[in-house]
Amino acid sequence: MSSATIMTLDELIEEFDFLGDWEARCDFLIDLGFELPKLPDEAKIEPNRVHGCQSNVWLIASVQSDHSPTTVEFLANSDAMIVNGLIAVLMAIYNGKTPEEIIQIDVEKIFHRLELDRHLSPQRRNGLFGMVQRVREIAVQTAISEA
Repeated sequence: MSSATIMTLDELIEEFDFLGDWEARCDFLIDLGFELPKLPDEAKIEPNRVHGCQSNVWLIASVQSDHSPTTVEFLANSDAMIVNGLIAVLMAIYNGKTPEEIIQIDVEKIFHRLELDRHLSPQRRNGLFGMVQRVREIAVQTAISEA
């Protein structure tokens, strides 16, 4: 699975700072969503669906263990444009990290820095944290299987 990260977290933060207001940031998130690699249709099955999202979201992971340390790559898509942008944010945060790094990331601090905690509706925040929970579960399972 090739799920190249669209941009780094530092680049994302820099772009959000440059854009300033939420409307411009929201447009940017939607643009990021259009750049997401497409999830194959055969991956859009119930076991890959993220629950807690008001939109349909499917997420899969690939463990890259052919080098040391083992890293995890995620690929996800939604049927909602803004959610695809939020997926791009999660990819910038988590892709290419080790399971241990993923577990240690203070994602709430990052969301606060990007002001996602202030501007997303409660339903979108719940969905975002549903995706975060899935990513963390995959990281924990990967770490356990490596032990």
